[in-house]
Amino acid sequence: MIKAIALDDEPPALQVITKFCSKIDFINLEKTFSKTEEALDFINEQTVDLIFLDINMPSVSGIDFYKKIPYKAMVIFTTAYSEHAIEAFNLHAIDYLLKPFTFDRFFEAAEKANEYFGFINQSINPKEKHLLIRSGYSLIKINIDDILFIESLDDYLKIHINQQKPVVARLTMKALSEKLPADIFMRVHRSYIVALPRIEKLRNKVITISGTEIPVGNSYEAAFMAQFHQ
Repeated sequence: MIKAIALDDEPPALQVITKFCSKIDFINLEKTFSKTEEALDFINEQTVDLIFLDINMPSVSGIDFYKKIPYKAMVIFTTAYSEHAIEAFNLHAIDYLLKPFTFDRFFEAAEKANEYFGFINQSINPKEKHLLIRSGYSLIKINIDDILFIESLDDYLKIHINQQKPVVARLTMKALSEKLPADIFMRVHRSYIVALPRIEKLRNKVITISGTEIPVGNSYEAAFMAQFHQ
């Protein structure tokens, strides 16, 4: 169950969100707020999974409010204006709803949140080895066995996949490595995680996978060598 709140300075908008959430069995709308201060106090005291957030608030914009949240919560922006869509995308919003929105459009956004919620709480089933990775506004299913290596690009990861285009996602190396089988994937450099069965060659602390050369970092060398030789 996704724990959610809604923040909007217009009571009719909150009534619509409340009504729509009551029709969705995987969302529990715990509370609604018309004032940013009250919503922030609630968030600081309790953890929520999802926020339905109006952008055009009188005191603090929804964009600025979201930046103040002390932990990562999913957000679906709700607004009557389209000009904030790019900034919302840069904040990795689950979706961006333009008012007035229908229940079908609202449910589509809620399903995206539910899929992403499933990803961040997923565990790998040995019989069904795949990951759901959010890339932009899409969720992409990636088979574990097809991953060649993972490359860190500042705040993003580039997942290199056998005979497919790489997938770029806003994730940390730590978050993704926790989802991968430790007997198959290993971090060999601060910027690289490799699939051990995909290693084609190792020479002078350089791994070759699918023609790409990947350095082995000094701090990872001993652990990697021990596991690789096993």
